[in-house]
Amino acid sequence: MALIGKRVAQVEIKSKGDIFHELWKSNPHQIPSLTPTTIQNCQTHDGEVGSLGSVLLWNYSLDGKDCVAKTLVKDINEAKKSVTFEVLEGDLMEQYKSFVMHVHVDKHGSNNLVTWTVEYEKLSPSVPDPDTLMDFYKKVAKDIETHHLQN
Repeated sequence: MALIGKRVAQVEIKSKGDIFHELWKSNPHQIPSLTPTTIQNCQTHDGEVGSLGSVLLWNYSLDGKDCVAKTLVKDINEAKKSVTFEVLEGDLMEQYKSFVMHVHVDKHGSNNLVTWTVEYEKLSPSVPDPDTLMDFYKKVAKDIETHHLQN
């Protein structure tokens, strides 16, 4: 069984892709108010929000468990509407040696495609692939979409 893996999840949204990208890039602290059942808190730990090298602390619920993650903003690509986060500390690091998450938005008129890609290395072959986390990301995207369509 391979220890290094990659998972991709895509969600079509009707809300504006630019808004979605800006939220993850410049306003991640607003995300908990848009999807409170999945993400409860996001705080800046170090650096300036919206800039490379900033570190964010997240509180979230996954599989009925309260979890934490400290992430580094590793890349922001305006042309591709993508943001890359590397998990530095937290619950995921109990199972994974490395964990990097990319969120990318493709804009197509009134419909936009959000793509979540995770690249990871497991600590052992018995560690499950992060499939429930991919479902988590889909739910987050739909919660954000629902909020923006209501306003």
